[in-house]
Amino acid sequence: MAARRKHRSARHASPPFDGRDIKVNGKGVPLRSHAEEALHSYFQTLNGHRPARLYELVMREVEEPLFKVVMGHVAGNQSRAADILGINRGTLRKKLKELGISE
Repeated sequence: MAARRKHRSARHASPPFDGRDIKVNGKGVPLRSHAEEALHSYFQTLNGHRPARLYELVMREVEEPLFKVVMGHVAGNQSRAADILGINRGTLRKKLKELGISE
């Protein structure tokens, strides 16, 4: 007699966690609000100087800690990290090399 497999129907599967429902002391603290706060602070510190290449600056500042924290969270498992980040494992390996993050 063949073994029966248990499986969850799509109806009962949990959606992937996107981080938007994180709560600290009962208050929501989405990553977006932290980014907005940091950007407001950045503009305040310019003292009238004109910002330049802001997108590149933000990506440089965010990308490295993002990859480091995710890789630490998955104990170096690149397949799991790529899945969490929503990128291809080859792209992950390339970014880790570019950022000088140990695999």
